This record gives sequence, C-alpha cells and structure tokens, in this order.
Amino acid sequence: MNSLSIIVPVLNEAEGIGEALSALAPLRQRGVEVIVVDGGSRDGTTKLAKPLADNVIGAPRGRGAQMNAGAAVARGDVLLFLHSDTRLPPKAETLVLDALKQSGVVWGRFDIRIEGHLLLTIVGLAMNLRSRLSGIATGDQAMFVTRAAFQSVDGFPDIALMEDVALSRSLKKLSSPLCLRARVVTSGRRWQQHGLLRTILLMWRLRLAYFLGATPAALARRYGYVPREN
Repeated sequence: MNSLSIIVPVLNEAEGIGEALSALAPLRQRGVEVIVVDGGSRDGTTKLAKPLADNVIGAPRGRGAQMNAGAAVARGDVLLFLHSDTRLPPKAETLVLDALKQSGVVWGRFDIRIEGHLLLTIVGLAMNLRSRLSGIATGDQAMFVTRAAFQSVDGFPDIALMEDVALSRSLKKLSSPLCLRARVVTSGRRWQQHGLLRTILLMWRLRLAYFLGATPAALARRYGYVPREN
C-alpha cells in the first residue's frame, strides 16, 4: 500500500470546486492521484476542475455511483472518498498509508470538525464518538479503504442516501475501522441552509429510520433529494 487516490464526487460545485481542488495540490505534488467524478453539473464545474485534477470523468448522478466510477479508474492501492466541501489535514496521505500499514486494518476515516456555529462543533464531536462506538463512518469523515477491500465488498451500493453507512456495514465484516484523530474540516453549509436544529433533528430521524428498515429512496425524498430514475 504505497499509493493513494482521492475521489471527489461533485454536482454543480462551480462556486467552490477551485478552492477544494487547490487545497489538494500539495498532495498531487507528492504523487497522490485526484479524480473528480461529475454527476451531470450544468454550472461549469468540470471545466473548472480539469486543470486541477488528474482525471475528471462523468457518471450517473448519486454519490455511490459516482464514487464507484472514480474507484474503477483510480490507480492507487488505497482509495479516499472526499466531499468537495471537506478539507483534509496536513500530510493526509502519510497518515492514511502509514496507519493502514502498521495496523493491518483495511479501512477507516478521520475525525471531523464542522465549521460555523458552536453547536456544529458539538455535532462534530458527537459524530466522532458515535463512529468510534458503532464502527460506522460517514462520508463527511473522508472514508478510506484499500482497493482490495473495496472491490471485495463490491464498492458502494447505488442507493439514494446512506451509501456511506451501507459501505461501513460491509467493511466491518472485514475489519474494524481505523479512527484517525487528525481532523478533516467540513463546511457547515448543509446544516445552516435550513436551520441548525431542524437539520440536526432531521439527520437523526433519517439515520434512525434507516436502521429500522426504511428504504434509502424514501429517506432521500424526506431529505429533499429526488433520486434519479433508472
């Protein structure tokens, strides 16, 4: 495990994609591959991304499908899935590759800090604790996995929501996750857009409903996302 590929799923991220990919420039200079997977942007996201990534490809809309498409063309021994509004800690590739080598574990994630209101800081701390106790990671925590392990569980399920939870469940059968204490920093825009408390309560309800058996498509509609038609 000597090489890392970072896969960034995007959809209409023209406003922030330049900053997001520029933050990965030092990693690219050290040999990390950066792949952007677009789900059908109409705002020029791909044009802005091409000079700042090693590969920009298209895929059917949906994070699971997009991340699987990126993994299929990635060259790295280890795959890291990064949301476009999340920033990695310094020397992230060394942290990931060294931890995997030393532990013998096949997957993991970072701790997270959410920018913005103090309440979001508390949310981030709760996410980190819940993840340690449950062994379930979220996409915001920059999940990483060896290529071999990812392929052995057939990657992300192509579902409308909770693809990160579903992948975690599959990978837990192979090993417990590495929980790196180095923190990624993610934007609080998702929470702030519709109100902090309202969004926090909604996410808790969606997660509980998923564990109780609700379908991802139904949950996605409650979240305000309309799944694509197959």
